[in-house]
Order: sequence, then C-alpha cells, then structure tokens
Amino acid sequence: MRSHFATFALRCALAAGLFGFSVGAFAQQTLKIGWLSSLTGALSAAALAENEGVKQAVEEINKSGGVLGRQIELITRDTAGDPTKAVNFAQQLAYSEKVHAVIGPVNSGEGLATTPILARAGVPSIVISVVDELADPKKYPLAFRVVSTSQQWLTTANDYAVKTLKKNKIAIIADTSGFGTHSSKQAADILKKSGGEAVYTALVDPNKTDVTDEMNKAKAAGAEIVMTWTSSTGLLARLLNARGDMGWNVPIIGHPSLMATQIRKLLNKPAYWANTFAPGYASTTYGPDGKVPERTKALIDRMRPKFGGGEIDLTFWWVTMGYDTVKVIEHAVKTAGSFEPAAIQKALENTRNLQGVYANYTWGPNERNGFPDSNMVMNAANTFKDGSFQMAPR
Repeated sequence: MRSHFATFALRCALAAGLFGFSVGAFAQQTLKIGWLSSLTGALSAAALAENEGVKQAVEEINKSGGVLGRQIELITRDTAGDPTKAVNFAQQLAYSEKVHAVIGPVNSGEGLATTPILARAGVPSIVISVVDELADPKKYPLAFRVVSTSQQWLTTANDYAVKTLKKNKIAIIADTSGFGTHSSKQAADILKKSGGEAVYTALVDPNKTDVTDEMNKAKAAGAEIVMTWTSSTGLLARLLNARGDMGWNVPIIGHPSLMATQIRKLLNKPAYWANTFAPGYASTTYGPDGKVPERTKALIDRMRPKFGGGEIDLTFWWVTMGYDTVKVIEHAVKTAGSFEPAAIQKALENTRNLQGVYANYTWGPNERNGFPDSNMVMNAANTFKDGSFQMAPR
C-alpha cells in the first residue's frame, strides 16, 4: 500500500513539472492580499474607516466569483502606528504569507519604513501614505499610490489660508512622526513661496496631554491661522480645546483628520469645532443640490445596514479609499490576466481614468501618483453629516 502511495505521489510531482506549475502553486487557491493597518493606537482614526471599505470590497468581489476564479484572502495585521511593527509585519506578509499584493500601511512614518522592504521582496503595493517620496517609479516600481499626496493636502490648505482667507502669518503645529516632521517643513516651504510666513513652528508628541503652551506661543507670535499636520485625533482635539478655552477664535486649518468624527466626542464644547477647515474630496462633499456623487451614494446605501441603518458616524472618504484599494488590485489582476508582479505593474502603468468611488485613477510608466488634483476641495469640519461634508466658505 505504501508502494502504491509513493507511486501516486511521484506521478503527481511529474505531472506538476510537465504542466509548468509547482505543487505549492497548485495548492494556493486564493488571491492573497496583505493589509497593514493601524487599527489601534493614537493614529487609528483613518485606519478604522478604511478597514470598513477594504472589507466591503473583498466581500463584494468574493460574492461575485472572485478574481480570475480565486477568492480573495485578506490577511490583516494591526501595526498600532508603530513603524517597527509595520516592518516586521511587512516581512511576514512578503516572505511567510507570500501575498500577491499589500495595501498600506496607513501612516507615512510606517510607509517610509515598509515600502523599501516590499519593493525588495517584489510584492506590488497600494500606497495609502501621503509622503511624496513613496511614489518613486525607479526605487519602488511596484508601488502605486491611490491616496492624495501630502503636496496636494498642503497646497490645498495653504491656498485656502493665503488666497481665500487672505492670512499670511501662520503657526505650524505638527506631530513628531515621520509624516509630521516632513509635513511641517514642507508646509513652511509652500507658505514662503506663496508670500506667507511661518511665525511659529512646533513638533508635538501626539500623546502630549496639554498643548496650551504651544497655542499660547502661537498667539504671542501673531499667528492669524494655526495650521496642524497630524492624523492623531486626540492631539487635534486638544488643540481645538486649547483654542476654545483661551477664547481665541483663530481659524485652524490642516490634516483631514480635523474632520474625523472621533474629535466631536473629545471636544469640551461642540462650538469648538467651528472655524475649522481641512482638505477634503469631491467624492464626499455635498454639491449645491445637497447630494454626494452617485457612486458615493451607491456605496453608502450598500453599507448603511452594516452601520446600524441610521446616519453614518465615520468619515466616509476613508471608507471609499479603502474600498478602492481592493478594486484597484482586482482591476490590475484582471487586466493582466495574471497574478505575477511584473504583469500587475504593467497593467497599472497602462491604467487611464479608472473609475473608483474615492477618485478616478491614472498611472503611467513614470507616474505612481494616481489621485487627480481636480478632486481636492476644502471642507468645513463642523458640517459633518452622514459621513460627508459641506464645502468651506469661499
């Protein structure tokens, strides 16, 4: 009996060789997508919303038959916003799990640490960190960005401060993460080029419990606007509370997380959310008719039951972006007709105006930023309703 089994095993092995695939490849019947996400910790606000969109897209695709006959297997790793954990998980996904693609990490400090690792491992990655250096077709040919860039955020915010509000003296307060440090300098450079002045600059630990000193120094420096660059909703809420408790009605402009619903629960008074503005997206901004774009509305309608059937109480643009990351991978694999990295790269390099919910994407052989400038808008933070926002006053 053992002899018959050995003969059968040998025939299977020979057949595998004859037909050009390994036993290991034959056993892998799923499209494995790694998801590096800071689901816990101070920087979790965006990740929690994105996670809902990622899961929704995987569920829909699997129900419709999968991708090239394979179901998607989502392998999620919570980095907790820690670059060291992100590096360890990226290595695990690439070398142990042998995923076909990776989404994330969410935060730029983690992305700066993991993108080179995934590039060396030859794993396609969907970049959702905003630091400009992560979209480099020479260094990271398999990394394609879907989120807007830090340049787009900073330019949109700066233009609103200087051109719309006509304010030139800006205090820049950022966190001590890789993103915060990078954005603080970049914001000062953009401001200077537009004729403004950074009258006060500070880097703050996102876990610092009292930021009254920083706000007092910004006021003493003559700041007409406080510009904040951190995704920590806790830190942002403390800045808003400090401003309100001081009775200083200076506009606060900055990171889109200024509009996160978690902030509303952390404010000393609801009124402290007023006079606060941030870069947002056309896909989740109400038009003159009081409606969001049809593709956004359709996704909201499909997902509303998962949120209890009532008003959506999370920032929906992060949901749409998470949703689109999976759809981009689906598009790439189907277009390529292959799960091979080189084929996926070529498919995305030839993608033009791919319709998503968060945006329409275009990449090229020398372009890894897919998000168009035309989709950037400015929103008023305290206009949140059912996941979306009103345009900031012009």
